[in-house]
Amino acid sequence: MGYYRSRRDNGVFRESANSLKWVATVVVSALVGAGATLAVTPIIKNVNSPTATPTTSLSQSTTNSSAPMSVNVNVNDDITQVFKKVEPDVVAVVNYTTTDDFFTQQSQTQESDIGSGVYFHNDGKNAYIVTNNHVVQGGSKVEIVLSTNKQVPATVVGTDPFTDLAVLKVPISTFAHVQPAQFANSDDIQVGEPAIAIGTPMGLDFADTVTAGIVSGNQRMMPVEEPDSDSTLDYQSVIQTDAAINPGNSGGPLLNASGQVIGINSSKIVEQDFEGMGFAIPSNEVLNVADQIMQTGHAVHPALGVEGIDLSTVPSQYIPSNIPVDYGFYVQSVTSSAAKKAGLKAGDVIIAINGKTVQTMADLRTDLFAMKPGQVVKVTVYRGQTKLTLNVPLGSQESPNTTAAGGGDNNSASNNSDGGGFQTPFGSGSGSGGGFDPFNSTTPFGY
Repeated sequence: MGYYRSRRDNGVFRESANSLKWVATVVVSALVGAGATLAVTPIIKNVNSPTATPTTSLSQSTTNSSAPMSVNVNVNDDITQVFKKVEPDVVAVVNYTTTDDFFTQQSQTQESDIGSGVYFHNDGKNAYIVTNNHVVQGGSKVEIVLSTNKQVPATVVGTDPFTDLAVLKVPISTFAHVQPAQFANSDDIQVGEPAIAIGTPMGLDFADTVTAGIVSGNQRMMPVEEPDSDSTLDYQSVIQTDAAINPGNSGGPLLNASGQVIGINSSKIVEQDFEGMGFAIPSNEVLNVADQIMQTGHAVHPALGVEGIDLSTVPSQYIPSNIPVDYGFYVQSVTSSAAKKAGLKAGDVIIAINGKTVQTMADLRTDLFAMKPGQVVKVTVYRGQTKLTLNVPLGSQESPNTTAAGGGDNNSASNNSDGGGFQTPFGSGSGSGGGFDPFNSTTPFGY
């Protein structure tokens, strides 16, 4: 029921459903969940409760020093209270894909992935659930499973692969008498404070699993990967925790001792000899992106108006021999009239934005995301042996819907694009400006 297989991505493993192979690798961007086995000792106390009384007491007979020690444990501790408070908000998210049978010429829908999600908002008509993009990507149908085991069809409001977030909605009656989970200010979290994860690791048999640990780091830069191509899209500042995060935990909440969401679990390191290194998208980023998706069906990001790939992945026969660098972003096509007017051309190699070196397309995306649409940036390129600096105004790019289960018109291209557009979520359209033929199966990415 939703067991996972591993897929390598530059030393990074991403989890998908229906297998038990966690073959060792590095960062997984598709783990989710945590949560139902409560064999937790009452060590973590409410940091906001200075008057909290100890929950464990030890007593020993004074008449016989060899008498056995009796231990009284109050299981009504903070973790238990957090679980009781948030469990109704946490759901399993089941992703179904549809395939065509060549022999029968019939379509078949089957379970593809299982992750987690958390109910965080309602508008009086619909209840909204946030999860990871990689949990629902490619799905033709999505369902949620409540803590009561009730299955409810869900609509995909929108997805954002660049931050690995997605928003679903169900009728508000699904969560009758249940309040949405509260979100904390992730800027205020402290290293060492308690961290509690709830989710669906290893499928529905382990729904509502709880694990606990601490915040191990609050600003770790980790890659965001595209599940299908295993390409790194961006680098994202995330929360590190040693609370157990397992396949199926993706999209579930990471909570503080007050039961507030401080992050959405998304990945972990699973390489041999590594243990207790899970990562969550900070709650402030989650709310920012989720609010945009609820309003318009998309998240909006700055866009340069180009398509291309890392220079290091371009076949050698296509690289002009006189380019004096072996790094940067190779521009296959220019999709924005503003970028064309500024002088960008197909065949340029972008090596810096506002003076900051661009080694890869992930660097380019990360630098762009720190800016705003309409801002003019200095783009340094090599055109053959000639080094140029161009002033390029940024447009905007709406995140695509990466599923077939969306509830609206979410198949948009960048509104900074003049032609071609994104035929896939990340830009396989020809755009304009020429360039070389596609590199076998390599898909250009839009920025």
